[in-house]
Amino acid sequence: MTESGNPSQPVNEYDGSQIQVLEGLEAVRRRPGMYIGSTGERGLHHMVYEVVSYAIDEHLAGCADAIDVTLTADGGIRVTDNGRGLPVEVQEPTGTSAVERELTEFSFCSRPHVGYGVCGGLSGLGLCVVNALSSRLTVEVHRDGHRWTQEYEKGTAVTALTRHEETPEHGTAIAFLPDADIFETTWWSFATLSQRLQELAFLNGGLAISLTDERPERPVRYHHTDGLRAYVAHLNPYPPSLVHSPAIGFESENEEQTIFVQVAMQWNTWSPGEFRSFANNTRTHEGGAHEVGFRTALTDLVNDYARRQLQMSAEDITAEAVHEGLTAVISVKLAHPVFEGSTRTRLGNPEAGAYVQEVVRQHLTDWLDHNPNEAAAIIRHILNAQPYGQ
Repeated sequence: MTESGNPSQPVNEYDGSQIQVLEGLEAVRRRPGMYIGSTGERGLHHMVYEVVSYAIDEHLAGCADAIDVTLTADGGIRVTDNGRGLPVEVQEPTGTSAVERELTEFSFCSRPHVGYGVCGGLSGLGLCVVNALSSRLTVEVHRDGHRWTQEYEKGTAVTALTRHEETPEHGTAIAFLPDADIFETTWWSFATLSQRLQELAFLNGGLAISLTDERPERPVRYHHTDGLRAYVAHLNPYPPSLVHSPAIGFESENEEQTIFVQVAMQWNTWSPGEFRSFANNTRTHEGGAHEVGFRTALTDLVNDYARRQLQMSAEDITAEAVHEGLTAVISVKLAHPVFEGSTRTRLGNPEAGAYVQEVVRQHLTDWLDHNPNEAAAIIRHILNAQPYGQ
């Protein structure tokens, strides 16, 4: 509309020629917050988690059992795994190697990596986003009997994929230096990375994850064969306050092998309780279907069990009383996760909620029936937490 208010005389022309299309990974560099959440410390560390997520996908596929993360002396990060190694064959019709396509092209699909039933990360975006936001990135692959390398700058290949000496080893190493022109800080927090990597080791029992800091060296190594039960024991550090020990733990996979559920839980008298939920190794801070399924099943079965044991009247035990002092961790791994919101902190799959309810009802009821002394202690603890008059 013109200043005089006449709509037939536009001030500015607007047609297809004025639409700007960003080629390649330029969109990531222009709007990094859309892909990693922020350009501050949170987004910086998310870069590491995306590369680690690819390595964990190799573990979930049964092809890797160790991940090494190193904070290098030059301010970069190196992530190494002993998986199959990124594919190196040239793909038609582009004539580009598979590893280069993985690092430079978006892949929008529910299963971005062939052969993976479950994938974490940004669903086909993770590695290329890290590449785009790095001033320098080097990939080293041990695969097909040789060592292969390629270098990138700001998301663009500056060398061809090069085959080196023969080797019987297998796996992938990605080393990158975050772009100081994009990030507000490029200083890695050892404590932040250590906490998240330990969490990932809890969530993926049998996977060994090490973290080494070369600024100076300060190595740690996490390897938890007991998985989520070890996680709950870590969150419940005061044995005298435990209502029962050890922690309750169970897991189950549906017939279609599209949902895998792991649960660990333990009541204590020293805290109001803590609940942590994950979907494909991503912390779902806002909950979602799997949390609702867990909480619903837990409240219902505690009421059913208490009535069966004649420990209460017909009045319902409240959900608040059931969760008082309960430390619980629930992890679901899905072939087709539906995350709500750009930060992926809420799970939207209704089938996950239904299956979690089924698993909790079956396995926890079975545990209570086979552990009557511990079950009685749990019910007494819950009844003591029940508000007066309920």
